[in-house]
Parts: sequence; C-alpha cells; structure tokens
Amino acid sequence: MAAALSNLALALLCLLQAGAQVPVQPDLDTEKFAGDWHVTAIASNCSIFLKMKDGMKSSMAIVSFTPEGDLAMKLVLPLMDKCQEFELLFQQSGQAGRYMGAQEKRNLCVMETDYSHYAVLHEVQHSEAEPSTALQLLTREQDVSPQLLQKFMELIPTMGLTQDMLAILPKSGEWPKGTG
Repeated sequence: MAAALSNLALALLCLLQAGAQVPVQPDLDTEKFAGDWHVTAIASNCSIFLKMKDGMKSSMAIVSFTPEGDLAMKLVLPLMDKCQEFELLFQQSGQAGRYMGAQEKRNLCVMETDYSHYAVLHEVQHSEAEPSTALQLLTREQDVSPQLLQKFMELIPTMGLTQDMLAILPKSGEWPKGTG
C-alpha cells in the first residue's frame, strides 16, 4: 500500500512538473484572443480521439472571457447533417494564458498566438481511467498555411505526442448563421 501511494505521489508530481513546463503566451491579451477560431489540426493520445480522428472535420471554437478573467469556449462540431454545440468554462489559474476546467479535471494553456492568424493550445485531461494530452492548432480562417502546419507538427514530439496521433482536419463547409 505504501509503495502504491508513493508511486501515485510520484506520478502526480510528474504531471505537475509536465504542466509547469508547457510554455505560455507571454502577456496574453484576452481581448485580441477572443472571437471565432477554426480547429484545423489536433494531436492527442486520447483513445477516443484516436478512434475518431480519421472521420473528423474542422470545428469552430468561439472564445470569450468573463469579467473575472475565465475563458469560456463554445465548440461547434459538425456531425452528419447538423452542428452539435458544447460549452466549456476554464477558470483562470493565476497566470494569464493558463486555465483549469471548471467542471472537469482539465488544464488548458494558450502556448502561442499571433491573435490574427493562429493559436496553439495545450490541454491535459486528468482522468483516473485515462489521462490524456492534446495539442490544438486554431486558425482564424479555415485554410492553414504549410509553414504554420509544419511549425505545429514540430511541436508535437516536444509535448510527448507522436505524428500518428495527428489529425489535420478537412474543411467542414458552411456554418449556420451565428456559429462562426
């Protein structure tokens, strides 16, 4: 029992250290970051994502911020002939650009953005059953440049992920009014 507890403590310490080592966008400007983004590429070790990634299409992420500085994200996912919406709330964690899931055990970090073209998000899901890590490339337009995609692909191994965990999401077509 003592060995199991020490292993658990060591694993938690490693997770905390890994989260602390993820770079964050310096002085994140929430006003510039808010707005509509297209999710154009994802790399993740989540088993559910890995099973579904080949059939996925680009989705929308509509980002806003509460007066308290929390990040609210509405995801609009294309499913068959309709769009499914999900709303997530991430609480500010003391450093601009780092957020914690309000309901789930999830951390979100804005690693890098130029505000007008792209953003790279790092997300860690702390689940007892299956902890997972994801990198997301968000773009203001559905088209992504080869240079930006190459830069994103170079980040993947630095976060402990592999190229076979990558999905470059095809365009999903027209969005209904009010969703992007």
